Amino acid sequence: MDRPCNGYVVHEGCDHIFFVGFLGAGKSTVARNIGCLFCRPYVDTDRMVERIRGKSVCDIFREDGEESFRDTETEVLRSLSEKKSLLVSCGGGIVERSENVDLMHSMGKIVFLDGDLSDSLRQIQHKETRPDLGGCLKETSACYNRRRPLYEAAADYTIDIRNKSFEEVACDASKLLWEEGLL
Repeated sequence: MDRPCNGYVVHEGCDHIFFVGFLGAGKSTVARNIGCLFCRPYVDTDRMVERIRGKSVCDIFREDGEESFRDTETEVLRSLSEKKSLLVSCGGGIVERSENVDLMHSMGKIVFLDGDLSDSLRQIQHKETRPDLGGCLKETSACYNRRRPLYEAAADYTIDIRNKSFEEVACDASKLLWEEGLL
């Protein structure tokens, strides 16, 4: 549990904050912004997978398949249990494995950055680097519709990102997490 120590909240145990949501929701930007504001380290599970595998997410999907990527993603989550107080930007499909959701809950709280598919598509600058987008809007929409209930079910907290800048979302998330004693 948390206990006061010289005016500060001291967190015991693993107390990560995991940001989940669809592609382009701003998970990395929000985690980085909050990390800078609160002097808390942040990590990105996709970048960690890329470092372990020595190739991009797209190359992993293309050469080794999604299942191989998901296996490494789960390994990355397991490795985070050895760390403390991280802000974690999660890949868009991390919730597709219930084991991943269980791991995240065992290590901290999950924040769902909730937006519409149109919000996500508008934010994505380089669609070619996003393997989950598939080749057409119909596939992307099906992926979004499959994942949205998984995000909702996993979330401890939900932040509405519709019609907001990443800075506004980071501010909303910071306020909520501060009020909950998580920052």
